[in-house]
Amino acid sequence: MISLHRPALALRLLALSLPVAVTACSGGGDDAPANTAPPAMAADWFDYSPTPAYDGTTRLPAEYITMSDGTKLSAQVMLPTDADGNAIEGPLPVILTQTGYNKSASGYVEGFAFNSFLVEHGYAHVTVDVRGTGTSQGTWEIFSEREQLDYQEVMDWITRQPWSNGRVGTWGPSFMAITQIYTAAWQHPAHQAMFAIVPMADAYRDIVFTGGQVNVGFIPLWIGLVTGLGLIPAHPSPEALSTLVEHVLGTLSYDIPVILQATLGVNGQNYDGPFWRTRSPIEVADQVRVPTIIIGGLRDIFQRGEPMLYEAIKPHATTKLVIGPWSHLDASSGAGLPADGVPDLNHMALLWFDRYLKNIDNQAETVPAVTQYVWNEDRYVRSADWPHPQATAERWFLRGNGSLSADPPATDEPARHTVQIPVQNLCSASSAQWTAGVLELIPLPCFQGQNSINELPLLGAVTYTTAPMDADYYINGPIQADLWLASELGSDGSVAVRVTSVSPEGQSFELTNGLQTFSSRALDPERSRRLDGESIQPWHPYTAESIEPVEPGESTLVSVEIFPSSFVIPAGHRLRVAIASSDFPHGLPPITDLLDQVLGIMRIDSTAARPSSLVLPVVPVDALGRDDDSTG
Repeated sequence: MISLHRPALALRLLALSLPVAVTACSGGGDDAPANTAPPAMAADWFDYSPTPAYDGTTRLPAEYITMSDGTKLSAQVMLPTDADGNAIEGPLPVILTQTGYNKSASGYVEGFAFNSFLVEHGYAHVTVDVRGTGTSQGTWEIFSEREQLDYQEVMDWITRQPWSNGRVGTWGPSFMAITQIYTAAWQHPAHQAMFAIVPMADAYRDIVFTGGQVNVGFIPLWIGLVTGLGLIPAHPSPEALSTLVEHVLGTLSYDIPVILQATLGVNGQNYDGPFWRTRSPIEVADQVRVPTIIIGGLRDIFQRGEPMLYEAIKPHATTKLVIGPWSHLDASSGAGLPADGVPDLNHMALLWFDRYLKNIDNQAETVPAVTQYVWNEDRYVRSADWPHPQATAERWFLRGNGSLSADPPATDEPARHTVQIPVQNLCSASSAQWTAGVLELIPLPCFQGQNSINELPLLGAVTYTTAPMDADYYINGPIQADLWLASELGSDGSVAVRVTSVSPEGQSFELTNGLQTFSSRALDPERSRRLDGESIQPWHPYTAESIEPVEPGESTLVSVEIFPSSFVIPAGHRLRVAIASSDFPHGLPPITDLLDQVLGIMRIDSTAARPSSLVLPVVPVDALGRDDDSTG
């Protein structure tokens, strides 16, 4: 049975965001380690639970760091204390978190802005509000070049502080994970390790414009959260009022116009280009040289990009990837861990930082390269790499009779049709996913992954389903749908593709999904991923120059990127492809494109000359290590 964890942190973050944001819409490397005893189980995860070195923690008064352009960033330090509550004097290794969520307003959520667990084990933890957020001065320009330069200057400041021994590790989820990638790209000599929990890779493709469509579920929520938290004067200072005014004016003059231009399809903001490349950590990930752990989720908003960051960093530094059964809120806390021998995130981070900031020979480098939850296996499985080194490409064909078959159509089979409606799939796992897991808190089966309601013909769904599997069928990696589609009335269209597992009782559970606008179908074959000669992860340029017209009624090959996943279709269960014309609020075409699509008829062809199909990365079942839990 597939299960999802309901973490306490999700409820606490929701409780935090409601009262706060309602007015705003709701380096270093592998130094020679010290000589200590090795753990009992090298080459796998193991119990690493040293006794805390100190009795408690305390926070120093917030202070300002002046950047090279004169802007002041607000910083606060947490230090360990002795039994009498006195802050420990003397230099310590440092954990750095750089956030856009107001360290003072959100700091009472343990593990969000400060981590007392790490501090009690002998670290100083400094948290900084990035410019234009929290109580820092300036205008927030969403990971701009100037903001990225701040990350380097903050590192310089840390090395000069009396509580710092000059060795820094970075830590934190989401926004705080994204800042880590950019910080590491500077290759500052003090930066020794990174623990990035749910970081973004490609701003355009991962989240903002999936398939060329505006993410109207997450982006307004995110902008509102950052802005709302920044309106709270968390600590008094002479600069407080002017900082508040700066934040308001910055949101009105910068953040909101960016989103409006993207939604309206004006000024080219809806196309990929320098603006989104600057804000995409994958562009600098190959410059990272510090040992890194990437934490991801099978239903995270950055589901696509987390394994890509692992791929980009691993040739240059010791790198590990851990992917759980999580949405964004769940993943931020590592909900459900420890499980299957995998430690919780705090103990995982302590293992990593003790190895690379304190030089303790705890064999952190020997833990599995990839630890990944597998749907329908309902446990974490280790493997040697990602994509899975044993994966092979297999193609399944969408047949005119609604079956999904390994055999292509030999003749022209009946086409199937659905109405182009821009607000389909409102109650779905993707709706919960692309609201960062907030909707997942609503106890409706459709938000927990049950997809049967969205497959009703009355709601415009078209499904293709295999016969019951004779044996367990293991999929691990990215998926590509190659669909021959036509818009019979409109001059454009969009397609949403869901991959589901269907139980013998007929319940359909969503595993992963993809979204694509017809006119943005152009491909860059050099950047598309191939497996056994088959394209398995298409790369679309999404530039103004790459737009290809759509002739009404003319069948066109549209390759859809379906985000990577790991799952088993058990023997007796069936694999299904469910197709609709939209996935709201995950995506909504910019207004200029929406007018070309609304109320058309989408046709899905299944002919000998135009065989719609799905390409899957199939892994041998014995790679699951069911008998001895060995690596795949």
